[in-house]
Amino acid sequence: MNHSHSQSNCSCPGRIGSDGSRRGFLQRTATGFGWLAFHGLFGAAAKAGERDGNALPHQVPKAKNIIFCFMDGGPSHVDTFDPKPALMKHQGEAIGADAVSKRSQSAASRVWLGCPWEFKQRGDSGLWVSDLFPHVAKVADKLCVVRSLVGELPLHGQQNLLLHTGRIIGKAPSFGSWLSYGLGTENQNLPGYVVLNNDWVPNGGLENFGSSFLPASYQATMIRSKGIPVDNITPSDPLALQRQKLALLTAQDRFFAEQVSDPNPIEGAIANYETAFRMQSTIPDVADISQEPAHIQSMYGVNSPDEYQRFYATQALRARRLVEAGVRFVEITCPSFDTNNSPWDQHGRLKQNHEKNSLITDQSVAALIIDLEQRGLLDETIVLWAGEMGRTPHTPEVKENCGRDHHVDGYSIFMAGGGFKGGMTFGETDDFGNKVVADAVDIHDIHATILHQFGLDHEALTFRHGGRDHRLTDVHGRILTELLS
Repeated sequence: MNHSHSQSNCSCPGRIGSDGSRRGFLQRTATGFGWLAFHGLFGAAAKAGERDGNALPHQVPKAKNIIFCFMDGGPSHVDTFDPKPALMKHQGEAIGADAVSKRSQSAASRVWLGCPWEFKQRGDSGLWVSDLFPHVAKVADKLCVVRSLVGELPLHGQQNLLLHTGRIIGKAPSFGSWLSYGLGTENQNLPGYVVLNNDWVPNGGLENFGSSFLPASYQATMIRSKGIPVDNITPSDPLALQRQKLALLTAQDRFFAEQVSDPNPIEGAIANYETAFRMQSTIPDVADISQEPAHIQSMYGVNSPDEYQRFYATQALRARRLVEAGVRFVEITCPSFDTNNSPWDQHGRLKQNHEKNSLITDQSVAALIIDLEQRGLLDETIVLWAGEMGRTPHTPEVKENCGRDHHVDGYSIFMAGGGFKGGMTFGETDDFGNKVVADAVDIHDIHATILHQFGLDHEALTFRHGGRDHRLTDVHGRILTELLS
């Protein structure tokens, strides 16, 4: 479904309605972005004894950082990395009852829809990538494509939460929170988990980036693409006066800590003030991409005439700067160009709006991989490219501006760097891209494998809450050794 300005009342399963006004945005995020940013700034150690940069992995790590390029809304797998010539051959024919699935918006009367872009084999590996991604196609030999990811429900909110927290109901820490908890931060002046956002809340809400029952210091700090990167980051007082205020607060807090049975949260708060003080100089510097050479900015697309591409390019370049500075987990969301908070959600106008999303993201994603490799960082940095779902290989009717609907019965993501094999595919869907027929993978397997690359055992990384030990992968997950070099 295309959510243009003239279609703001369109409904989409699992989609949260969008109020495009400034007032509506502030109402939705009054306790959202600001609250997350507050905890990101003031939550570096929510209690004494939390893990820090000296935390040890369970085994020798291959990766130190991850950049998650979140393609919210669900890019079409059969139009990107999973070519299906049978779709064009049988375009317009009814899919039939055998192709109907509860993991897909489907009915027997729907018809197959061919891919409007040409697929080609790319690089030395011959990896299939469609013309939708001309820039990513040039780094095909770096990509480890999984074509057989299976979700649980074809709904944006539930799938976003599954992708981020391992639970379709949420109420659990985000992937970035678990990684920060497991390994701590490499830079005490920066948070361990940063989301480079574009001023909207994805379906599933801020739980996608929250720490849930983990200490609040492990939830994401938001950095926006437009304007001041983080609210209240510019000091309003001279440094000497700030130091005096900190000394007064510390003295009062330490006095209070002596009066309570558990002083750990108070001791943590004291440390938080110091962390926030240090971040005042660090965050503005890291977020300032004007320090980058002109050719690097151009490579990412910072100078694009399209404002949404500029927003994404800015955040992608910041992502590289953040991992260089020691942030372990960085996530980049996609800008919404038509008020849809699931930008890749093309129920209609598939060709027009998938190409718009490609224009916004393709150059920057490829530049990020190239830039990391040129700097010797790709071997220790995982680039994860994923949406929460794929799209149906069928449509209600083949017509101009038709689209594809929600589909989680087999779709594609990719990893690059961080010890993942390049130029390969794993898993297989049927001739129409409608369901997985070989090597099915779920998000718990992806989480377990990425944690493994960080030297973390997904079964041993636990947190005691509510009377039991919790973990990111719950009781699931297997390490996909076939993907690893």
